[in-house]
Amino acid sequence: MSPSVRIALVAGETSGDLLGGLLLGGLRQRWPDLQAFGIGGPHLQAQGFDAWWPSDKLAVRGYVEVLRHYREIVGIRRELQQRLLQGLRPDVFVGVDAPDFNLDLEAGLREQGVRTVHFVCPSIWAWRPERVEKIRRSADHVLCIFPFEPELLAQHGIGATYVGHPLANVIPLVPDRAAARAALGLRADAPVVAILPGSRASEIQYLGELFLSAASLLARQRPDLQFVLPAVPAHRARIDALVAKAGLGDRLKVLAGQSHAALAACDVTLIASGTATLEAALFKRPMVIAYNMNWLSWQIMRRKQLQPWVGLPNILSGDFVVPEFLQDRARPQALAQAVTDWLDDPARCAALQARFTDLHHTLRRDTAMLATHAIEELLAR
Repeated sequence: MSPSVRIALVAGETSGDLLGGLLLGGLRQRWPDLQAFGIGGPHLQAQGFDAWWPSDKLAVRGYVEVLRHYREIVGIRRELQQRLLQGLRPDVFVGVDAPDFNLDLEAGLREQGVRTVHFVCPSIWAWRPERVEKIRRSADHVLCIFPFEPELLAQHGIGATYVGHPLANVIPLVPDRAAARAALGLRADAPVVAILPGSRASEIQYLGELFLSAASLLARQRPDLQFVLPAVPAHRARIDALVAKAGLGDRLKVLAGQSHAALAACDVTLIASGTATLEAALFKRPMVIAYNMNWLSWQIMRRKQLQPWVGLPNILSGDFVVPEFLQDRARPQALAQAVTDWLDDPARCAALQARFTDLHHTLRRDTAMLATHAIEELLAR
């Protein structure tokens, strides 16, 4: 191991950048002078990360959508691998989520003697179980964010450590709804619905208008409702156009990011399936999960699904604790009614809050310390 530890890291989208930033903060506690470089976004860069490419270059979901960007993505991976092997060779490579990009990169680096860690076990328990062989070839060690994953990987001879979910330490056990509303300039005495259509361009394309149409229906039905929508800066113009088209006017406040503030402030969230649903669960908020994508991508993905749920809160609970509306079932009227059902049933909301509190305790670990210790053990071999 070199005197100054060098860590290459790839975080492929907004959620991966957030996880990577939390990880890098912990690694710097152990190695204050470490060098960190690769692909990342603002959370990693805030920790002194040298981003050779931004995370959003890899923020593509769905088979058809990936094909449209295939040449660019493969070109980035090839150039990155060459740069890591021929130039600033790292002591360890950490791939944060983005398995379609990172596992192949890890395999190539591992063949050349670079130690590799994959942070966030691919959801082989939910779909695409064939990925387990690729994980075995690619990763020296896997950092798992859910407690049942290390045992599953061990059955396939893959070393892994449960490190908890970093967001469980960031998000308070008892979020302060009143303070969040005050900070966002929202009324304290009127219910709030948070609209989270996702951070990818494809999600804005397929969910943005759908979600805002549902919000428009709710606004007409319930004049007291307030709406907030956290927008990624790159998509702000598109979001503003959709809000204007929906005729929501000053009923909806578009935020510059601030998804956690929106979730803390809201009574219910209408949310895209993905990591954000787990964040909503950690904020103990009732939610309506929806997803829509290219038709061909959907047909391919649904055939590989192993469980009846797609939302992380439902998968972790083993039950439909929150409703899911996927593809053709995701219609404005259905989404608006599901949001109304939560608003009109305080007892159901309280039961969900208790369930999500138990989940929060399960996921709350000293992630940075556990992950750093696992990486240090790998480097010491």
